[in-house]
Amino acid sequence: MSGDLPTDINIKEPRWDQSTFVGRAKHFFTVTDPRNILLSNSQLENASRIVHTYRLGQVPSGLTEDQLWKAKYIYDSAFHPDTGDKMFVIGRMSAQVPMNMTITGCMMTFYRSTPAVLFWQWINQSFNAVVNYTNRSGDAPITVNQLGTAYVCATTGAVITALGLNSLTKHVTPLIGRFVPFAAVAAANCINIPFMRQRELKHGIPVFDEHGKRLGESEKAAQQAIGQVIVSRICMAAPGMGIPPFIMNALDKRAFMKRFPWLGAPIQVGLVGLCLVFATPLCCALFPQKSSMAVTRLEPSLQEHIHQNGNDVQTVYFNKGL
Repeated sequence: MSGDLPTDINIKEPRWDQSTFVGRAKHFFTVTDPRNILLSNSQLENASRIVHTYRLGQVPSGLTEDQLWKAKYIYDSAFHPDTGDKMFVIGRMSAQVPMNMTITGCMMTFYRSTPAVLFWQWINQSFNAVVNYTNRSGDAPITVNQLGTAYVCATTGAVITALGLNSLTKHVTPLIGRFVPFAAVAAANCINIPFMRQRELKHGIPVFDEHGKRLGESEKAAQQAIGQVIVSRICMAAPGMGIPPFIMNALDKRAFMKRFPWLGAPIQVGLVGLCLVFATPLCCALFPQKSSMAVTRLEPSLQEHIHQNGNDVQTVYFNKGL
């Protein structure tokens, strides 16, 4: 098939300049749009077909540039950038707002009793484990045993840390107590993400030159990628867990809240959701998705391998994950 649309539009890269924060923000506002999780399988497969057909140099009849970019962003929101596999729906970044607003809102509402803390922290860390695995970097397979071990270690370590920090709520003022779940989530992210992506730390992630040629796998690149993801995730949680406590602390003193205490949970969930709508894409945009590293910072063995193959490369690129 052929059409009027040129075949040289680079849809392997985002539509907006990724060297600027504004360009990355526009990109992630599109990718993390919660409406993407409502798309049917047929719509996702159609977007995938358009993207793959165009990459082969074929333009479906009547396809416009806006339709091409729309298909590309639908594809990016549901398919893994390295493996090309369709991602588990709740692990996609477009599911972050509805999933996190519910879980985080409940964590911040039911933080006073140990059973409630245990339950919601387990739910939160299980969800994080799914997201961390779904948005990992690289295309190497992971066995069921490796995945199970990583999940148990990640969730157990994160929940224990969260429970320890939540025990502090008994010794602080109600306002300070509302911030303890955020401290627990931040600490837990530092445990969960490395555990769920431990294979990358052990064996490295693929690195490429500027033309997309694969040069090898690097543990150093994996360390940088996972460090950036941890920072992004903590910052992503900060507004939703930092702003609502002040509002809820003020509302708790109002007569209508004392009369209808059950309103606390839905109000908190709504406030968290409002924060996450903006925090999710903006914090994803803190670092480029296609991260880079100087060759001189790579492992000596990989540096030698790159130079032995006659590659005059100064910088390598890799998918950092989300």
